[in-house]
Amino acid sequence: MKYLYLSLALVLMSGCSQTTSQTASHKKLPKAEYIKGLSGISQDVSEYTHAINKGYISSLEKFATMYFQPWNIDSMDIPLENAMWAYKLFDATNSYGENLQPLDDSFFKQIKNNSNFEAYSSVNKQAITLRKVSIRAFPTTRPVLRDPNKAGEGFPFDYMQNSTVAANKPLFISHYSKDREWVFVKSSFAYGWVHARDIVYMDRKCAEMWQKAQQVFVLQDNVPLYTPKKDFLFKSTLGTMFPIISQNQKEFHILTIAEYMLKEPYCVNTSVNRKIGHKGILKFNAKNINLVMGELLHVNYGWGGIYNQRDCSSTLRDFFAPFGIWLPRNSYQQSRVGKVISLENISDEKKIKMIQRYGVPFETLLYRKGHIALYVGTKNNKIVVFQNLWGIKTLRHGVEGRYIIGKTVFSTLQLGSNLSDFDESASFLKNLKSMNIVTR
Repeated sequence: MKYLYLSLALVLMSGCSQTTSQTASHKKLPKAEYIKGLSGISQDVSEYTHAINKGYISSLEKFATMYFQPWNIDSMDIPLENAMWAYKLFDATNSYGENLQPLDDSFFKQIKNNSNFEAYSSVNKQAITLRKVSIRAFPTTRPVLRDPNKAGEGFPFDYMQNSTVAANKPLFISHYSKDREWVFVKSSFAYGWVHARDIVYMDRKCAEMWQKAQQVFVLQDNVPLYTPKKDFLFKSTLGTMFPIISQNQKEFHILTIAEYMLKEPYCVNTSVNRKIGHKGILKFNAKNINLVMGELLHVNYGWGGIYNQRDCSSTLRDFFAPFGIWLPRNSYQQSRVGKVISLENISDEKKIKMIQRYGVPFETLLYRKGHIALYVGTKNNKIVVFQNLWGIKTLRHGVEGRYIIGKTVFSTLQLGSNLSDFDESASFLKNLKSMNIVTR
């Protein structure tokens, strides 16, 4: 019956911090064997999953409710004041451009005028991404940086890069910029500006059929998907769902969307090998955790998903997605999911005991302001976390800097504490605010 919905759809339609600096002190990371917290810490996920003997099972229905939320609203449900957050935060007094020189008032006046917020929530249409897109805080590809002469600012931290949304994910359109190059959209986890050329509208009936179909979760990044004539569509993103049209022992035939004309969707029957897809949600067990996390261990750090990479929170969002566990976009919001246990105003020793006593490996997040990591268990009586981070904060003669890591790693909570210029005040353990078990 569910395949019938897709057949009908084909007929109807064919025709979703830590920063560094250019000029401040940042250094190449010493070899891992010299870094406390990395030395002797295996980067093989199976080293930490062997003790998992039963798998948590989530609800696809609950996950899908969040995933498809943009297709099930009639108008923008984000207050205008919230939608314009960046316009209040950035101005000519605190912002720098791609040439590392201060931006002037004319830049911000032009951006604000083009943003056309007088038309907020006037289009109110369902849409879908044609490819992986960046969600921008302003309708521009130009970066807005903080003072690049300060450690913790500058490249690659473009504050306009709010997030990225994978190809063929639901969107809701608020309105167009005045030049109509950009549209202000809401995805299931973020909102902001995307290029108008990167989306097409979805008829409400077609969107409903898409949601009712059986779903395939993609389990790998960067697998090219093609039309039946082998024309390139886009590359896959871990955690994305697609409706099933049919299947055989070798592959799934899924529905994908390309552009036809005038923002109309064109349905494409795309083949996905069963090795990279799974019908329905995965069981949360050792085998599947090894599979999904192994994919994420190849990811570099990318602020807001820039350069098709991931930051700390998007890494964890995409890790949990194939298991049907929904996480919001930023680290603070993620730290509020499930059972929350405060770690504030207690000693480091007590924090460790609390994590070891109450933490559930691979289901518990550890949060400090601006950063979040996944607790995976203990090794040699030391807490081990999985995290995607930019670097280790340093301090020498009063000057801040960074040792750059820039990728996903397994580490202890004392990462880099043996370095001669390690900034003790920035210790992850010292600054931990809470732990939360997302499955409870």
